[in-house]
Amino acid sequence: MKRKILVVDIGGTHVKLLMSLRDEREFPSGPRMGPKQFVARFKENVRGWKFDAASIGFPVPIRNGRITRDPKHLGKGWIGFNFSKALGLPVHVINDAAMQALGSYHGDRRMLFLGLGTGLGSALVWNRTLMPFELGDLPYPNGKIIENYLGIPGLELLGQKKWKREVFYAVGQLRKSFIADYVVLGGGLVHRFRQLPKGIERGRNENAFLGGIRLWETKRNSRELMWCVI
Repeated sequence: MKRKILVVDIGGTHVKLLMSLRDEREFPSGPRMGPKQFVARFKENVRGWKFDAASIGFPVPIRNGRITRDPKHLGKGWIGFNFSKALGLPVHVINDAAMQALGSYHGDRRMLFLGLGTGLGSALVWNRTLMPFELGDLPYPNGKIIENYLGIPGLELLGQKKWKREVFYAVGQLRKSFIADYVVLGGGLVHRFRQLPKGIERGRNENAFLGGIRLWETKRNSRELMWCVI
C-alpha cells in the first residue's frame, strides 16, 4: 500500500502541517520554540490524522538527516535533534528551501532554486540529485553577505526599484556560476515581481508539499530512494 506522508514546514513564525494541498493546519513557532515545545504542539495539531511517515523542512543546513546548528528565528536545543525518535515514526529531515526546490523541479536539465525571504534559501537540482546550498553567506560589499541585499533587509535598505535590479543582477551571476539551465525564484518576496526575465520562473509555496512527497519516492520495483540528497 502507498504510504501516507505528512509534510511539515518549520518556519520562523509558523509551522505548517500538510496532509494534502487542501488539508493544512498550522501553529505559531518563534524564538521560544525549542524541540520539546515543537513536539508537544505537533502532537496536539495532528490529532485525527493518519499518516505513516513525515517529511520535515527545517531552516538550517542538514547533514545526514541531522540539524547542524540552531536556527536564527527559533529557540535553542535543535542540534542533533532526532525527529524520528521524538515523533515515533519514520522521518526525512531536509533544509526547507531544498524541499521547495525538489518540488519545483521539472524533471530535466539543471535547476537553481533561490528563495527570497528573511534570508536566501538555495539549492541545485539535476537528474535525480538534490544539493542544498548556503549561498546566503556569500560575501558582498561593505562587509555584508548576499542575503542582506536579496532578502527582506535588502528590500528595506534599497527600496523596491533598486532591490529588484540587485536581485536580477545577482540571480544572473549565480545562474552562470552554477551553469543552470533555469532558475526558480521562490520565497515570500517573489510576489513583488510582476514579470521575470527569460530563464527565471516563479516558485510557489505549495511546491514544498510536492518536495516532501518526492523525498519518499522509490525506484520501480525497489526500496531504494529515487532522489539522492547530498
